[in-house]
Amino acid sequence: MGEKVESGGTGLSDRQKYRAKLQQCLAVLGRLLGEKRFDRPRNLMGLEIELNLAGSDGMPRMMNAEVLERIASRDFQTELGMFNLEVNIAPHRLGGRVLDQLAEELRTGLGYAHRKANEVDAGIVMIGILPTLSFDDVVSTNLSDADRYTLLNDQMVAARGEDFALDIDGVERLTCSSPSIAPESACTSVQLHLQVTPDRFADVWNAAQCVAAVQIAVGANAPFLFGKELWRESRPPLFLQATDTRPPELQAQGVRPRTWFGERWIDSAYDLFEENLRYFPPLLPMSDDEDPHQVLDEGGTPRLAELVLHNGTVYRWNRPVYDVADGLPHLRVENRVLPAGPTVTDVVANAAFYYGLVRALAEEDRPVWTRLPFAAAERNFETACRDGIEARLRWPRGGGVAEVSAVRLVRDELLPLAAAGLDAWNVEPADRDFYLGVIEGRCERRVNGASWQVDTYHRAQEAGLRREAALAATTRRYAELMHQGDPVHTWPVGFPAPARMPDLSA
Repeated sequence: MGEKVESGGTGLSDRQKYRAKLQQCLAVLGRLLGEKRFDRPRNLMGLEIELNLAGSDGMPRMMNAEVLERIASRDFQTELGMFNLEVNIAPHRLGGRVLDQLAEELRTGLGYAHRKANEVDAGIVMIGILPTLSFDDVVSTNLSDADRYTLLNDQMVAARGEDFALDIDGVERLTCSSPSIAPESACTSVQLHLQVTPDRFADVWNAAQCVAAVQIAVGANAPFLFGKELWRESRPPLFLQATDTRPPELQAQGVRPRTWFGERWIDSAYDLFEENLRYFPPLLPMSDDEDPHQVLDEGGTPRLAELVLHNGTVYRWNRPVYDVADGLPHLRVENRVLPAGPTVTDVVANAAFYYGLVRALAEEDRPVWTRLPFAAAERNFETACRDGIEARLRWPRGGGVAEVSAVRLVRDELLPLAAAGLDAWNVEPADRDFYLGVIEGRCERRVNGASWQVDTYHRAQEAGLRREAALAATTRRYAELMHQGDPVHTWPVGFPAPARMPDLSA
């Protein structure tokens, strides 16, 4: 989504040239891997958060251009919808007090952005899907004013050949259709990057796929969409359907969707890039003048721009990333599982849990993915999206696989592993204990962002508010507590009681 592309038509020959160039790039990636040309390990991580803009009434504000102009920082960028922003945190080395450093940088940056947004009656809300967002808000006229979004929308609509159908059956059922990809803008997420060596990539990616379900179970924060209560984490089914370029006939044939969990464990990063070329036709067939073989032959570092652009239009929940920094190529695993929010503390706690857990699982003598069928990991992911913190997941037990509650699995087994992983990263024990303690607190109270939203919404309805008013009240209360900053498992459900009038009759 973030690639800088310019609008303009593409012809049949462009697609053929692009496909040939993609094959060249893939071959050069294979050479880079075989010749061990990649950057040395530096334990680098990165963080991106997609944000919503909402007013003091809790309703979305289509004002990202005005807000970005006031923020005037390269750390903040547009996202797909006019009510979206994205903040990017510079890469950090894992270790020491990095978690507290991340939290402080996020609080400072988001606080500044929120003050600037307030100048135009808007505010920053970190949440998976804004509960007050309506279907009428996600139309093509509310896509951000950027060539890359216009072109991507045009190409996906052309590939689909008909309206995008949304049908999500949860607590309630949502069915509707859209002539554009604009409904995808409802999804706001956290992306966690981890730079890894080629030799370690497959183990880290496989570990990340295994833990995607538990990330969602403890971190779900998107139970509402277009006024309906759906899954506890409704982003994945929405993202899948809003970007699904397959008409029903191709779905029936088993053609893979562009938003994809995957279908197998891997042995190399090459496997994922090769799958991208084999299964997914290009959406943005734009080539540059680089000859990647020649660049490599001359001792340079190829950008592999076509491979990178194509990879950006295949929406894996754990995506491979090829990039060049300081003249050296490197690989990253981009974890795209988590929703935004609820608070900075919660975001950093989710990051601590993820980075510690994948480190520990990737280094096990008998890795979990050798004992867990890939299909079970995929089913776990859907189950966690549906049920959130109440999910029951399949996990290796003894010589087989058994069902266990997500809360028990995290508390008894995965949190100690995450602590060991953070120790291996040399993270300070105080940071480790504080942020993993947030995850433990959610498990003890069986509370995450989604459960708090749902419980508070139903309290509002019990108090007599109709659906739209209850969603708006829930959103306003969420934003208030989000900016106060205490982790979500400590939030009181519902609304503060009104102040009592003094008794003047005494």
